[in-house]
Amino acid sequence: MKTYAQVLTAEEKEQIHKQSIRILEEVGVKFPSERALSLLEKNGAKVDWDEQIAYISEAMVKETLSKMPKEFVLGGREPEFSLKLPAAESVFNLDGGGIWIYDYDLGKRRPPITGDTANLTRVFDEVEIGNVLWPMGAPTEDTVPVNAERIFTLASVYKNYRKHTQDEISDPADVVYIINILKAILGSVEEVKKRKIYSVTYCTISPLAHEEEAIEANLDLCQYDVPILALPMPGAGSTAPASLMSTVAMTNAEILSIFVLFQCENPGLSMIYGGAATATNRRSGTLMEGAAETSIMQGAMKEMADYYNLPSMMAGCITDAKEPSMQAVIEKTISTSLLSMMGADIIQGIGSLDTSMVCSLEQILIDEEIAMMCKRLRDGIDFSPEMDFFDDIKAVGPTGHFLKQKNTRAAFRSKEYYNPLLADRDTYEDWIKLGSPDMYKNAHKRVKEILASEQKSPLPANVIKEIDEIVNEAMCVL
Repeated sequence: MKTYAQVLTAEEKEQIHKQSIRILEEVGVKFPSERALSLLEKNGAKVDWDEQIAYISEAMVKETLSKMPKEFVLGGREPEFSLKLPAAESVFNLDGGGIWIYDYDLGKRRPPITGDTANLTRVFDEVEIGNVLWPMGAPTEDTVPVNAERIFTLASVYKNYRKHTQDEISDPADVVYIINILKAILGSVEEVKKRKIYSVTYCTISPLAHEEEAIEANLDLCQYDVPILALPMPGAGSTAPASLMSTVAMTNAEILSIFVLFQCENPGLSMIYGGAATATNRRSGTLMEGAAETSIMQGAMKEMADYYNLPSMMAGCITDAKEPSMQAVIEKTISTSLLSMMGADIIQGIGSLDTSMVCSLEQILIDEEIAMMCKRLRDGIDFSPEMDFFDDIKAVGPTGHFLKQKNTRAAFRSKEYYNPLLADRDTYEDWIKLGSPDMYKNAHKRVKEILASEQKSPLPANVIKEIDEIVNEAMCVL
């Protein structure tokens, strides 16, 4: 039987839903876009054009939810890595919020440079439980124009990554270049729509507001059937109420407003229910991803995704630690274990430090270890008939030893026992002989091995040439 965790009762989920509907109907949501407001009004919303606020009815929400697919596939660049949602077990997303790189050799953070995206991508590509990648911040050198940073970074990801890519887009001018890159890889717009190897993260501006350029860009992407992750990021006590329940209700209302907008544009569009609500530091006003309250809210949001029978992606495996440390491991383990035992489809945060502001190659692999251990907790105890060893107990009897038993040796090699990739399980004497390694040293060694190895399944040379031409055009035009 699997190990389970629960945050909300059925009655509490119903209460949050009703409160969210009340927010949408009585408070409304700001859409600073004539295109969005016209679309919403046409589909039944009451619109205050002066204030740019749309009041969304319960009937609109119900109609929206009835259109949304409950199952779909996030395509991998290589088809074997495509991810069916809902997922059979929790998988992980490399968090792309980082604007700094933690440099293990320097022992401190630094701005990202050309090559960092490729390195992060190649390391994450090797993570067994990692399936979705959100590219980090673009390189800071002057060689990459600011307006072309997303295109440059996306191209680097696709050259080095075999699985699914998910990015955030807020500039309508980027759409044509993104689609051209996807066409270069897949061959046609029809294949872009069918394979869905690219999806987007759409964030509201809490409380209860959307951003004009993000609206326009994502509405444009709708014509290509690009899946959308709805991911508000409110802070309880700052951009959301200090009450955790009220923060969850407001966040849920923002998610529903995202669903309504894009289902009006493209009924039946594949969309993911996401949550990244955090607690607010009462002394500084900054956000706290590593707080227990943050994990609880993510658990509640996951259960609201279940309430609507929708795939989920929740912020987890996150920390406020500024560098690799005991604090990072503790906070990441807390948030990962809760979401893993709740069965979240995708957990977003692997590789991040400092409230998702820093990316670390070594932390990616440390987080893989955390994720795999939490998966083992989730998998629970195997009660299949094959694991009933009564006959062995009877044969060995009191004061005996089981290591000679065939069943015991086989069980040691089964999935019931997790073999760590980085954690040390040697005796003290052997650990000394090995040079007293710790997990971060082991992770750094593995990073070096991955980056020195031959790239797996590289794109054909003609496709890389076409992508480079698209990037060069973007760097000249944008």
